[in-house]
Amino acid sequence: MRTLCPNLDREDGLETVLEVPIPEEMFTSSNKKRLLTERSPPSIFEARNTEIQLLLGVVGAPLIPLPVRCNHPINRNIKDHPIEASMAKYIVQQYIAATGGENALNSIDSMYAMGKVKMTASEFIEGKGLNLGGKSLSNGKVMKIKSVRNGAGEIGGFVLWQKRPELWCLELVVSGCKISAGSDGKVAWRQTPWHHSHASRGPPRPLRRSLQGLDPRSTANLFSNSICIGEKTINDEDCFVLKLEAESSALRARSSSNVEIIRHTVWGYFSQRTGLLVQLEDSHLLRIRASGNESVFWETTMESLIQDYRTIDGINIAHSGRTSVSLVRFGERSESHSRTRMEEVWTIQEVDFNIKGLSMDCFLPPGDLKKEEEGYGVVTSDAVTNNAHLQFKIHGLSSRFGVSKVVAFDVDDLENKEGDEE
Repeated sequence: MRTLCPNLDREDGLETVLEVPIPEEMFTSSNKKRLLTERSPPSIFEARNTEIQLLLGVVGAPLIPLPVRCNHPINRNIKDHPIEASMAKYIVQQYIAATGGENALNSIDSMYAMGKVKMTASEFIEGKGLNLGGKSLSNGKVMKIKSVRNGAGEIGGFVLWQKRPELWCLELVVSGCKISAGSDGKVAWRQTPWHHSHASRGPPRPLRRSLQGLDPRSTANLFSNSICIGEKTINDEDCFVLKLEAESSALRARSSSNVEIIRHTVWGYFSQRTGLLVQLEDSHLLRIRASGNESVFWETTMESLIQDYRTIDGINIAHSGRTSVSLVRFGERSESHSRTRMEEVWTIQEVDFNIKGLSMDCFLPPGDLKKEEEGYGVVTSDAVTNNAHLQFKIHGLSSRFGVSKVVAFDVDDLENKEGDEE
């Protein structure tokens, strides 16, 4: 990972210290010209930048569906509960032991992680031929995204700081485009080059990336109220499956007058052999009320394969993984159905605990933060609002959905999602 950026204007000029370290691959000779053109905020009307915005909006900084409490003991009594809940609590206790034990996890006050990502949008399917059950794609337009076909993808890096599950800050740079997200314990927020800073509805929630093997304590707390629903083999590993549903009150807190979150479910797959978390999966369905009586539904499914556990200061931390995303849009008109597949491969380069000097000031939201009064109404941005129905092309192929349907799509909270569907 590179921490200094060469002076692209003068070869004898001083190098610049990067806020977010980025992979060496971005400094190869073939990428230097790209760096020169990507230093300014991307235009939302360019095909490649639109694809990057889609990737960052969906995969960049999604949140877990409900808050995680950190002020109660991890180990909880497994008696006097239904058998499914008792089994889940026992599996969580085995996970705690496998990741280092309760004493070691309780000794962690804060965390820092730096890593590398590679994001790709692999497929876009739209039209009447799209079968949501995955059996029929006839008559539908199938678009293989160019970046995946050439094996390239979008490369970047991230830095994550965390003090508690609800106190975190993430900075992510992909192909010269940066997003920031965080939570100060009162509000979770997100900042991108193409929108004003905006806040999520409902109580602050943990970053999903933290629960992909980086924060065992929060993972244990999250699944402490889950149930065991059976067994499944993941990546040749026999696993117990724990399931957790977001409560209706939590879903209502995140909904608004024109967007209803119908469900949000999390599954954890814990190895029967090692006790470690092998895969994290979550799926949520929401309904957006469009013009008239029509409704548009979005279903997002994310599966994260978690690998390469290593012991850091007595804590077992995952150092690599792969997240696959399926984003399905459907409604009353079959021609409006679409499915997009994306993928992120990530590796952790550095991890450290109990960071000295990590104060509350590190987690303050941006000064221009605008919390939604109506929930999922558009945060005013002239470029998006005034051109909401502008069609754009991805690698030469026209896509019949407006800019707002992709650019404004934040997979967790959709603060910027408009209800005006074409």
